[in-house]
Amino acid sequence: MMAQYLKLKADAQDCLLFYRMGDFFELFFDDAKIASGVLDIALTARGEHEGAKIPMCGVPVHAATGYLQRLIKAGHRVAIAEQTESPEAARKARGSKALVDRAIVRVVTAGTLTEEALLDARTANWCVAVGEAAGGVAIAAADVSTGRFEIVEVAAGALSAELARFAAAEVVAAEGSTLTEATTLRPRADFDSARGEDRLKRLHGVATLDGYGTIGRAGLAAAGGLIAYLDHTAKGALPFLRPPAVTRSDRAMAIDAATRESLEICVAQGGGRAGSLLDAVDRTVTGAGARALAADLSAPLMEVAAIEARLALVAHFHDDAGLRERVRAALRALPDIGRAIGRIAAGRGSPRDLGQLRDGLDGAWRLGETLGRLQDAPPLLTDTAPRLRGHGELIDLLTRALVPSPPIDAAQGGYVAEGYDAALDDLRDAGAGGRRAIAALEAEYRTRTGTTALKIRHNGVLGYHIEVPARAADALMAADSGFTHRQTLAGVVRFNAPELHEVAVKVSQAGAHALAAEAAHLEELTARALGMREAIADTADALARIDVAAALAERAAEGGWARPTLVDHACFEVIGGRHPVVEAAVARGGGRFVANDCTLSESSRLWLVTGPNMGGKSTFLRQNALIAVLAQAGSFVPATSATLGLVDRLFSRVGASDNLARGRSTFMVEMVETAAILAQATPRSFVILDEVGRGTSTYDGLAIAWAVVEAIHDDNRCRCLFATHYHELTRLAERCDALSLHNVRAREWKGELVLLHEVAEGPADRSYGLAVARLAGLPPLTIKRAKSVLDKLEAGRAKTGGIAAGLDDLPLFAAMQVEDAAATDPLRDALDAIDVDALSPRDALDALYRLKTVSSAQS
Repeated sequence: MMAQYLKLKADAQDCLLFYRMGDFFELFFDDAKIASGVLDIALTARGEHEGAKIPMCGVPVHAATGYLQRLIKAGHRVAIAEQTESPEAARKARGSKALVDRAIVRVVTAGTLTEEALLDARTANWCVAVGEAAGGVAIAAADVSTGRFEIVEVAAGALSAELARFAAAEVVAAEGSTLTEATTLRPRADFDSARGEDRLKRLHGVATLDGYGTIGRAGLAAAGGLIAYLDHTAKGALPFLRPPAVTRSDRAMAIDAATRESLEICVAQGGGRAGSLLDAVDRTVTGAGARALAADLSAPLMEVAAIEARLALVAHFHDDAGLRERVRAALRALPDIGRAIGRIAAGRGSPRDLGQLRDGLDGAWRLGETLGRLQDAPPLLTDTAPRLRGHGELIDLLTRALVPSPPIDAAQGGYVAEGYDAALDDLRDAGAGGRRAIAALEAEYRTRTGTTALKIRHNGVLGYHIEVPARAADALMAADSGFTHRQTLAGVVRFNAPELHEVAVKVSQAGAHALAAEAAHLEELTARALGMREAIADTADALARIDVAAALAERAAEGGWARPTLVDHACFEVIGGRHPVVEAAVARGGGRFVANDCTLSESSRLWLVTGPNMGGKSTFLRQNALIAVLAQAGSFVPATSATLGLVDRLFSRVGASDNLARGRSTFMVEMVETAAILAQATPRSFVILDEVGRGTSTYDGLAIAWAVVEAIHDDNRCRCLFATHYHELTRLAERCDALSLHNVRAREWKGELVLLHEVAEGPADRSYGLAVARLAGLPPLTIKRAKSVLDKLEAGRAKTGGIAAGLDDLPLFAAMQVEDAAATDPLRDALDAIDVDALSPRDALDALYRLKTVSSAQS
């Protein structure tokens, strides 16, 4: 057995090996040590290998899914070694001591999951491969849980942004690749473009790929690498992959990983959905709709016609609240047919999955009939409604064949409906008659033996048997009793009898034949469903598109959002714009979000925004970036009105954190991200920059910020919101004709700072740093000292005309310390001269009088 295990482990390589032994998956050696730690299960030992005990642990087969979930979440991959023959077949073929054959039937990885319990219903699960050929780069991406398959030809410099869009569970690349995002490396031969073309043709049974659009050599290499990896993990049983959707990265707004993280589009910086744009917008009622909405927000469109088609559908549901509610109620009742067909295609389907197809397709048909009768329907709805209908033959078949609520486990039968198969009904009747005969025998045996506690039971070892308490067993032990002793346990004794055996054989045979008949029907029904898998997946997509549109209409109606207008020129005119996430948080606290306008044009495309911390600069910057994302995703936006020119690339440099693992400080991260913006932003891009240069010395920071503003204005010429505390930058308005000065308003009232959160024209009248520090709770003495130092700095600045003039190139507070040290302080000097330990009470009193005199003279 261990020789067999070690051979399978060599095939499994770096995967943990689940080795099937009866009702358990066992793990040995280092695999057992790792799994016991992750799963918090007992680590034992069994036998010896090379003179040492063999570490061992195991999990029950019936509960394996939960354990797999924890191992995958911990970053492990698991190879499943199943028994490929029964013990009876092994003994018959190779003798009484023959070892049961086993083989690795599947490799479970984060990117190849299909089980319902292992997946988040509202999140897509992408496995991505990166291919390179002929000087180009491409991505092939598959969500095997639904069969979605995309090939994306990546524009130069856009690979990182595209990988960030997919947020893949696994990224596969060729051996030797330097791709930092790669999680799995596979043989370079798998990424050969010619082999990739052949794999794609064989996968979809076509002689040419022309029907899928133009796929470059890099795209073929990526697709080949992905298909080879999926084939490897499925051990030859490839999961369901639909024909590939071929596109280019420049057909969607480019958003790099840093910008996605900064804007918290689909994932908040804490790691979950809560607090993200997706969470604030999502009103979908199906898992497929939630996945589609996340995909829309991750890849805002670049084609006005496609955006307008989505907006028109949202507007249709927005304007007809009754229709919207009826549609959402219908969708809410539907199962996730996309993932159901994915499980069936992967060979991990169940009778319940077929029942979900029946119910989901029937509900889609009814919804399609309703939507198809609408007058003045927008084009996207007209195109989508017919995709909901169809499948009538399959719906009828599954309705006749299956019980209303089929079970997950097919092993026990009971999922084929009565009346579907007369022969199966006869077998069930025979089994039921036998069970009635067994009940009658039980009553007869009780009367015959006088033992009222006698029962006829069944288990997998003895089959049907008679069980009596030990105290009543003697009468049945007699030679002429008609009963045969089978087993003695603590408290009970078990027997058999000829009449029971005869009836039990009939029941068992009928039951076995009934199970076999049901299994045959299940195989037939599964084959019928798989024959329509692409059409079923298309219906699932149509349902998701309807759900997204109705959900966005619901969100717009509850928030008073407006339909944006898209134009060809690079403008950005938002009236009464709000931040959807912050507005929701403010509303939960009983407050009111302050809306602000943002009107960028060719003559005013760069706004320099000044004002105090906590005044709302970062919120203002982010809300306008998110409005661009929402609009191009096909959503209404949180504003009174919005007229927007398309944004080809979105950049956000708002806040930063150390990346110590890669040796980067906060300032280094900031500079890398700023460099990427200056290198990639085009006149059609939208950029938000917050406090560039703050992580270094005052002079260096101001110089960098100054140069970045000039580059954005003169070279990139993009729409940009630039927030800063360097008030010196306002002087750039004198030479930069497209730079406009704005500030977030604040006022001091009776010594307290009042933040108005309003964006107004012109620069801030002054910095409110000390007032904000007071709000933050700095001690009064510290605030007073800061005020004293600030007065001296500003006096020096007034004399020289420069920032912190004469204090050298030092950080602000270091400069304060230098000037403070150079100044003379008689009171401090007098204090330092006192030897407190040597003072008598009278001397202490005299010293106090002297200090008061020095203090009076100093003031």
